[in-house]
Amino acid sequence: MADTFDDSKSDLMQRAEQHFAENFIETAWSTRQKLALTCRALSDRGHDSGLAGQITARAEAPGTYYTQRLGLGFDEITEDNLLLVDEDLCVLADSGVPGMANPANRFHSWIYRARPDVQCIVHTHPFHVAALSMLETPLVVSHMDTTPLYDDCAFLPLWPGVPVGNEEGEMISAAIGDKKAILLAHHGQIVAGASVEEACSLAVLIERAAALQLAAMAAGTIKELPEKLAREAHDWTLLPNRSQANFAYYARRALVNHPDALTKES
Repeated sequence: MADTFDDSKSDLMQRAEQHFAENFIETAWSTRQKLALTCRALSDRGHDSGLAGQITARAEAPGTYYTQRLGLGFDEITEDNLLLVDEDLCVLADSGVPGMANPANRFHSWIYRARPDVQCIVHTHPFHVAALSMLETPLVVSHMDTTPLYDDCAFLPLWPGVPVGNEEGEMISAAIGDKKAILLAHHGQIVAGASVEEACSLAVLIERAAALQLAAMAAGTIKELPEKLAREAHDWTLLPNRSQANFAYYARRALVNHPDALTKES
């Protein structure tokens, strides 16, 4: 006998949220392992653009973070070849890996300083995001699947050129404000996640959102979502446990395709 058919939507959502918390918990993977798996998952989904793009995550010591070595593509990242750097992008002695960070990582340091809530930053130039950026058009969220980005993706209409200066760091960190993501005109996207899991999920999603937008724009006029329902969906789909479930799926697929990404048992 069913006994939930008279329950309100809010009651059902609250119950489901509780079940999420009970059934989807943080994985035992280390930060390094999560970054390596994110790189492989994003590479499989078209985020590679040669050696362009960076990924970082806060490390244990304040003012330090992990990032990939310049010269390696996302499809080559393992937990062992990630660098440990400080805010000046100097490779720290206990990194255990030779090489240098991408000088364009400088704006990551600016975002981390401005946003204590951010634990992981993903910057890539995937095809559809890059194409949308060429139109100098903000991201439009008009589909249920993309509501985690509803009113949570900023837009920077000015292209600063090569983003290796402090000027670019100031500009980008100011433009993203308190939002989870930003579309950079003539450039690409940045996701600033509260966790590696969230950053990975949103990076996958923003490329899908851009592809949907370009297809819809070619067919007609995009219609707006009802604001109240869109905000409800945004909050629901950004629950930490949902990000963990999404990431676990992407990580499993990455491990099937790239078992070399991890060198230690989790």
